[in-house]
Amino acid sequence: MRNTFRIAAGLALVLLLLLPVVRAEFNSVVNSPHNLSASGPGTVRAVSEDRVCIFCHTPHGSRTVAPLWNRRDSAALYTPYDSPTLHAKPGQPTGSSKLCLSCHDGTIALGDLVSESSPIPMSGSSTMPPGGGLIGTDLRDDHPISFSYAEALSRPQGELAAPYSWDPAITLDHLGMMQCTTCHDPHDPQWGNFLVMDNTGASLCRECHRIDGFDDTAHALAGNTWTGSGRDPWPHTDFDTVASNACLNCHANHHAPGKETLLTSDRPEEVCLSCHSGNVADGRVADAFRKPYRHPIFETGSGHRPGEMLDGRADHVTCVDCHSPHKAAASPAEAPFVPGLMEGVSGVTEAGAFVEEAVYEYEVCFKCHAEDSGSGFRSINRQVPSNGVRNQFAAGSVSFHPVVSPGMNSYVPSLISPLNEQSMIYCSDCHGDDTSLPRRQGEPAPVHGSNYQYLLKREYRTGDNIAESPAAYSLCYSCHDRSSILGNESFPQHYRHIVTGQTSCSVCHDAHGVDGARGSSVNNANLINFDISIVEPLPGTGMLEYTDMGAQSGTCSLRCHGNDHDETRY
Repeated sequence: MRNTFRIAAGLALVLLLLLPVVRAEFNSVVNSPHNLSASGPGTVRAVSEDRVCIFCHTPHGSRTVAPLWNRRDSAALYTPYDSPTLHAKPGQPTGSSKLCLSCHDGTIALGDLVSESSPIPMSGSSTMPPGGGLIGTDLRDDHPISFSYAEALSRPQGELAAPYSWDPAITLDHLGMMQCTTCHDPHDPQWGNFLVMDNTGASLCRECHRIDGFDDTAHALAGNTWTGSGRDPWPHTDFDTVASNACLNCHANHHAPGKETLLTSDRPEEVCLSCHSGNVADGRVADAFRKPYRHPIFETGSGHRPGEMLDGRADHVTCVDCHSPHKAAASPAEAPFVPGLMEGVSGVTEAGAFVEEAVYEYEVCFKCHAEDSGSGFRSINRQVPSNGVRNQFAAGSVSFHPVVSPGMNSYVPSLISPLNEQSMIYCSDCHGDDTSLPRRQGEPAPVHGSNYQYLLKREYRTGDNIAESPAAYSLCYSCHDRSSILGNESFPQHYRHIVTGQTSCSVCHDAHGVDGARGSSVNNANLINFDISIVEPLPGTGMLEYTDMGAQSGTCSLRCHGNDHDETRY
């Protein structure tokens, strides 16, 4: 019996001796950068001090701010994180965050301890060296700390989860404050960077940040990897796919160049293009934005701030004006409803009201293009000047392409199936990339850049003396059958005007429509709005008008190509 007891006690002692070794190998502070003793694995460590825990804790003479705490507080004045997207307002660091910063702000020697009469000599660097661990005193590029989570949670439109729903590994401090230790366990490096849980797929981030719709986006699901070309999109993580990075595709918790929103670049477009340039995601989006006609994302300088008034400036546009990285999904839609890749984006309604999330694609476009802005987009001098695209497309306009509502013309024989008189179209059915990868059924073309004027998907020659060809009016012929148009099925003089007279479609037709407040249903039906640089008033009478006389019938009083039309009937 006595021998049995001795054997059992011996085995227990062996196990106790082995346990620290096993823990040290896998998830102990011993083999982590927090071991600053002479046996530590890092480049910065003590010259001869072999005690591991002494750099934070001491059994005697410790401070009361934390269990057996052995470090002095930094006297630094910190610049807290600040952002219009954060409801709470962090102040100077408190609690465990202040303790962490006693090393990580770089102002106190790593070996300067309460228990020691003089600082412990260190090799490599006496303070926290440059790198990921040096947070510094400017906290504007780091995830906010030392704020009341309850206050942040009170943001009405916020998407933060209540603490009771979190994984138990995530905790606030005893005052309900978000601190460094909410995300980091300084004693356990098993998940990398001392995180409290595995952050694959940004699972730690998504415990707090529950963003509606994100789980269905490509940013949460795609298995794409980096090709190795161009800039590394994920230098701040150890993950190698879009899905495993998730939130970290765009955001960095520390040292974020885009401070207010913790983006991985201070240029919003560069965040997107780090992947959407063919190096990770499909498509050559970056190339499209270098075409002569484009949305000018490179010229904007910065993104929009929340609450910024929309002023229609065409020179202030970023990717997120049209795409929400948190909600965009490759789901099809039918005009006029907003397609999946534009879900979750704000807009302006037909009535001119701002909405947090657009329902229709044109509402996204109306944010910038609803009103006259002096942007120089309108280069054709029309008889009836435009009062803004929103008014041209309005259901009350005298004639319009069916972007906001179905058209009023009950007979349009040139339409190519499946289009009919009740069909509606997207803005991006005309405007968009002239070269793009194949799209899913019901997915509009991206509107990034084009080689054609007005950022058109296909060629549309404007002006005078234009030789008719399938290419010259390729845009029109994508919806209107060329043989029907030239066969005069819609208008008995189409062939004479377009082919014989080499008169562009744009000389007579205003592609968007004619504002009802400025035009007339008699004179401006069928999108008639003359280009007055080519069409002149009739000498003597000064008349310049088209008059609708019913189905496929009308008169013109004007001069064009030197020919006088005096109530000439068709």
